[in-house]
Amino acid sequence: MTTTSTPAATTRTLRIIGIGPGDPRQVTVEAIDAMRGVDTFFVLDKGATKESLVAVREQICDRHLGAGNYRFVEIEDPPRDRNPTDYDAEVRRWHDARATRIEAALSGELSDDGVGGILVWGDPGLYDSTLRIADAIVDRGRVSLRIEVVAGVTSASALTAAHRILMNRIGEPILITTGRRLGETPPGVDANQIVMLDADCTFRHTADPGDHIWWGAYLGTPDEILLSGTVGEVGEQIATTRAQARARHGWIMDIYLVRKP
Repeated sequence: MTTTSTPAATTRTLRIIGIGPGDPRQVTVEAIDAMRGVDTFFVLDKGATKESLVAVREQICDRHLGAGNYRFVEIEDPPRDRNPTDYDAEVRRWHDARATRIEAALSGELSDDGVGGILVWGDPGLYDSTLRIADAIVDRGRVSLRIEVVAGVTSASALTAAHRILMNRIGEPILITTGRRLGETPPGVDANQIVMLDADCTFRHTADPGDHIWWGAYLGTPDEILLSGTVGEVGEQIATTRAQARARHGWIMDIYLVRKP
């Protein structure tokens, strides 16, 4: 567990705890120990995902803390433009608005020396904004806050375990990127690409038909879906399955590995 803080006589603590992709069995012993010391968990989800993802967090807490032994405070997520002209600027604005709401919740729902917690899917250090937002709250200096971070099982490792494969072949690099940036992958590091946040199934436009793909959605949950094969064989099936699953559940979390032959 790593810690950063602002100096003060009384300081709130915020624990950012990685809980893996969704299976309660993938929550680490370190994470469970950290959860047991939390006074209040803060939940900030959006739209159709909120009810389902809060329920999964509750299942995890019920299993490891016991029903009734924890407190959740839900924070309304600020709106975000999904098709902005300036993507980076919009994300920064959205993160700033999130920081304001989390800061207010910490002030209003946690005692001056209390311990709050945010349960983060996967690992807090991999394509998640919570730690960045927490650091922004510390930098503002309005709330005296000590940040503690607990690593979690990543969706990338859950994907390769589910498919029973390695992330790379001998001596090859691994690139972790997003669908938005997939087309910018430079030559020489495209042998093994792990892709997150790809609502458009961009691999259909960037990969060759003979490239192999391993795809997974809702990893570690009862709704888990796995597909694999060459892009030419299963690419459109993945896109169709993804769209159907998102329509059925109202949300989707998925990830894939695409590999050159």
